[in-house]
Amino acid sequence: MTVVDTSLHTSLRALKLSGMLDTLDARLAQARNGELGHLDFLQVLCHDEIGRRETQAMARRVRRAHFDQLCTLEEFDFGASPKLPAAQIRDLAALRWLHAGESVILYGPVGVGKSHVAQALGMLAIRQLAEVRFIKTSRALADLAGGHADRTWARRLAELTRPAVLILDDFAMRELNPQQADDLYELISERANSNRSLIITANRAPQDWYPLFPNAVVAESLLDRLINNSHQVFMNGPSYRPNKRPKGATRTPQNHNE
Repeated sequence: MTVVDTSLHTSLRALKLSGMLDTLDARLAQARNGELGHLDFLQVLCHDEIGRRETQAMARRVRRAHFDQLCTLEEFDFGASPKLPAAQIRDLAALRWLHAGESVILYGPVGVGKSHVAQALGMLAIRQLAEVRFIKTSRALADLAGGHADRTWARRLAELTRPAVLILDDFAMRELNPQQADDLYELISERANSNRSLIITANRAPQDWYPLFPNAVVAESLLDRLINNSHQVFMNGPSYRPNKRPKGATRTPQNHNE
């Protein structure tokens, strides 16, 4: 490496242009071989830097999403059950609901792939530069409950309100106590007022959620607003999970929680 090369490398590092630094030797070789003119050389180096920054930003968004697993719709086996609404799910992949600030409700029996589809939609949103957060509904409620104890409730609510897409997994699993119902009301109201989308997975159909709330007025106010502003997808069929077990694994009866 010449003195000039050393100085250039130092300058690129100081300017935080590692994308250029990583491909500099390859681009110089292309320029020497006559494959790149002066402006082409500079443009390609800029594209390298932009690509590096975009890749790093996406990786950060994926980490902040806290997915249970990295899922894509391309990996999802729509052939596992002819009852699955494949066309409806693929239509959601266009993300029109996200841009409109609408929500998605995926409901149906245990094990049919609701969480997979929810996280796959979240990954698509991340690819379009949206911030996403995946969390079990019980954990979200426990987190908000902790905020009442240590006076950080407003901050915790803001953290769950901030992402463009919040995925509440295992929604409406059990009856709510009054505090949980109030917290859920505040969370969903704040997100609706901010025009931010929810993706909900549930074993129960939306019309069966009302009895889980101790206060009928809260239930009506919250659920009518949520349900009427959502795309509801009923996912039915045999369990999707046995199709995903590792090769050589034996299938044993067990209880699953999605």
